[in-house]
Amino acid sequence: MTYTTSDTAHVLLALAILLATAHGCGHLFARLRQPRVVGEILGGMVLGPTLLGAVAPAWQAWVFSSRTATGFVLGAVYQVGLLLLMFASGTEVRSTFESGERRTAVLITVVGTLVPFVGGLWFFGWFDLQVFIGPANNTTAFLLVLAVAMAVTSIPVISRIMLDLGILSTPFARIVLSAAVLEDVLLYAVLAVTLGLVGNRPDDIVGLPALLSLQRNPTMSTLYHVAVTLAFFTLALAAGPSLFQRAARSRLNVIHRSSPTAFLLVVVLLVSGISLVLGVAPLFGAFVAGILAQTEDAQLQQAQQAIKQFAFASLVPMYFALVGLRLDLSTGFDVAFFVALLVYASALKSASVYVGARWAGERPVGARNLAAALNCRGGPGIVLASLAYDAGIVNGAFYAMLVLLAVVTSIAAGSWLEAVVRRGSALR
Repeated sequence: MTYTTSDTAHVLLALAILLATAHGCGHLFARLRQPRVVGEILGGMVLGPTLLGAVAPAWQAWVFSSRTATGFVLGAVYQVGLLLLMFASGTEVRSTFESGERRTAVLITVVGTLVPFVGGLWFFGWFDLQVFIGPANNTTAFLLVLAVAMAVTSIPVISRIMLDLGILSTPFARIVLSAAVLEDVLLYAVLAVTLGLVGNRPDDIVGLPALLSLQRNPTMSTLYHVAVTLAFFTLALAAGPSLFQRAARSRLNVIHRSSPTAFLLVVVLLVSGISLVLGVAPLFGAFVAGILAQTEDAQLQQAQQAIKQFAFASLVPMYFALVGLRLDLSTGFDVAFFVALLVYASALKSASVYVGARWAGERPVGARNLAAALNCRGGPGIVLASLAYDAGIVNGAFYAMLVLLAVVTSIAAGSWLEAVVRRGSALR
């Protein structure tokens, strides 16, 4: 492909429009005390087929899809933005296990993850969901995506909500983040296995799965991805932090001595690459890299903040805007079914968290607030939808429903906690 000066100008225009719209809408929602990510997604929807594509389809297509080069660059921004988002999410794990509320967090995790997960599988039997299965035509993968969508909780969005409300340092916030971390590590492992089940197209097979010719044996492919995913997370979380500390302190580490920020970026890329070679989606490598980067080193902490500041100023907002850009609510969107999905998923998640919190000895008011907070699906819910759509597990209509499920539950969680704080009511 020949890349011309005209292509460069076109790419820069598309990126400028995308970034400006994402930040403009994100800022508007932040002023309304709503999650910024919701505004960024809706900004993308404004630029996509749902709104701009319906009003001025020729102009919308000219900006975002008329040139191959623009598609390639936007695809790269989407992937790198996702990696940096997952790295930032992984770093949130650092401060979540320092409190003494582990019993509550563990019980909430067990009940609040297992019940919605099983409930998601049960939901499949109530409705004819075959129409929502994507081109991969894998019912097992679809079931797992649906189950994860019911159970997932957003670390980045709920932590940002609590930061904006000034409650991030409270015991309530520590319980929420601890439970969210435990839930997401478990559910991301399930999602990694799910993606492995459908990674059977010749152009999708790289690394060890390609060397072992797993695409020829679906049973072995399933067993391989289950075993490798569990081994990857277990070994990385058990041995990774000490290896990271040794590498960071090594006198031979010229990268860290030159630039701690560059060292962290190399770690993100390296761990993501290793996960890809093993057959695990690279975003999980980035998530693990964020967890591994646990350090008291002031330089590395500053480097983490530098990466986050750059990511959340540029690539991450554009990632969420691109998620919205791909949504098309003008065709094939079943409003009645979405409402049923939203009510069922929210009731199931909230009720299970409430039961887990009460079982742990929380007062009713605390259990209600925990239930509202942990029903926030936010970023992970959107990532789940994007990955499932990219892998062909779900079709465009169900992708839109999963994204909107994450958006609406994030708004609900933010509104609930904002009302509690505004009234001066107790969180627990």
